[in-house]
Amino acid sequence: MTLDSQSVLRAKDVRKTFVIPGGELEVLRGLNFSIREGVSASIRGESGSGKSTLLHLFAGLEGVDQGEISWGPDSINHWSPRKRAAERAVRLGLVFQAYHLVGEMTALENVLLAARIAGTVSAETRERARHLLDRVGLGNREKQMPGKMSGGERQRVAVARAILNNPPILLADEPTGNLDEKTGETTMELLLELVREQGVALVLVTHSRRFAGACDEQWVLHDGILEASAEA
Repeated sequence: MTLDSQSVLRAKDVRKTFVIPGGELEVLRGLNFSIREGVSASIRGESGSGKSTLLHLFAGLEGVDQGEISWGPDSINHWSPRKRAAERAVRLGLVFQAYHLVGEMTALENVLLAARIAGTVSAETRERARHLLDRVGLGNREKQMPGKMSGGERQRVAVARAILNNPPILLADEPTGNLDEKTGETTMELLLELVREQGVALVLVTHSRRFAGACDEQWVLHDGILEASAEA
């Protein structure tokens, strides 16, 4: 992979070590990665290989021990937690396996959370949130509470929330992990369609070889290093 200046997300020589009983565990060791807008990339790996840790580093939710993470031209290494959170709200969309919806809020209110965090709630934003709910097939469910929705519907709300602010980067950590096969396939198709329509860069962490293979680029995290998938 090429670490070029046009990438919207870059990791250069990234290392991450955790302290464990009896010593240390080096999860990532000199890892490099980059992706441009409009490209989808999947990352697979065995349980415990560090996939979720890597995504958290990409998202600035954790800090690297060595190396550098950049969003566009900007290194985030020395940003304060407050600045990372503020920039994350407009530069990244995050989709997790567990949805992370607020149970006391309607579907529309959950989608608008991204704009509230970024401080950009307006009549135009509300209209975009409604459009996105319609785009993910939930246009008639904007007042529905998450507890009354299926797993697939909750995940679609999470996807709409993730792209509300038009972020250049979308990070998805096992977004189909809690879904049945058919619903998972529908969710994956939706993510890839949104990548094509909105030109965002998608980084997908998944155990599914089939879903991984649907991405433009396929990588395997092995022994702390990203390697091109032999199935690509």
